Amino acid sequence: MNDSRTPVTVLGLGRMGAAIAEIFLRNGHPTTVWNRSPGKAIQLDAAGAHRAGTLAAAVDAGRLIVVAVNDTGAAAALLADRTSPLDGRTVLNVSTGRPDEARDLATWVADHGGHFLDGGILGVPQTLATPDTLLMYSGAPEAQAEHGDTIAELGTAKYLGADAGLAGLHDMAVLAGMYGLFGGFFQAVAMVGTERFAAGEFTADFLGPWLRSVLELLPTLAAEIDSGEFPVNFSDLAVNQAGLINIRKASRNQGVATDLLDPLQRLFDRQVELGNGADSFTRAVSGLREVPAAAGTPSIG
Repeated sequence: MNDSRTPVTVLGLGRMGAAIAEIFLRNGHPTTVWNRSPGKAIQLDAAGAHRAGTLAAAVDAGRLIVVAVNDTGAAAALLADRTSPLDGRTVLNVSTGRPDEARDLATWVADHGGHFLDGGILGVPQTLATPDTLLMYSGAPEAQAEHGDTIAELGTAKYLGADAGLAGLHDMAVLAGMYGLFGGFFQAVAMVGTERFAAGEFTADFLGPWLRSVLELLPTLAAEIDSGEFPVNFSDLAVNQAGLINIRKASRNQGVATDLLDPLQRLFDRQVELGNGADSFTRAVSGLREVPAAAGTPSIG
């Protein structure tokens, strides 16, 4: 378990990094901060933060080093500027990034004598340290054991396991679901917009209520996928294949492109061709899993 006053360092003082530092200060942690451009988040100085003059001094000051920069690639480049041993310190990266980048950075940190945790924050600075923020993280079990309590001060924390890439995978997957929702929203408002219906009114009166009801179905659909049998609790593939054909035709008739829907149509068509039309439309997931994984990117130096 972890002493509540573990010395922490926050590298990167954008809105998220500054909010993280404020929480640690409020909870009594000796907190060191550093930003590549000096003078950011000056309110932290009055709150008791120590502003390190160099990156090396900032890292040396903490047992838990939180990196909150633009992305994991930037985090890797930042840490690569420090080549001296980390001496058992833990690096917690909360910058957005891919699983392969996190695994490469974990190797680099271990090679330099430290422990690595990668984290994904589902929340905004204003919801940090409340149940409304989910912080999922993964990586070195010994680092989780030492710093799990401190990390939990930032929100609802879920440790996913020793593989440093698991947090990034979950983060990317959640964001993929979000962008899928945005894609449907864009398609819908573009369609009704051709007849001069306001996006706001349409969303409030029609789309929003429907999507909220659909969200309640997701656990049932997830159970279909987990079963591997794809029983029909909602609707089957053949019905959705035909429905999507009509939606795309209606879109084109209104002069709206169907680029966002065409890949889903191909996925449904392929599953029906394979004889799966009577299965739940959730079987389309199996078609996505047939795509080979892309090759990894080179590790940092």
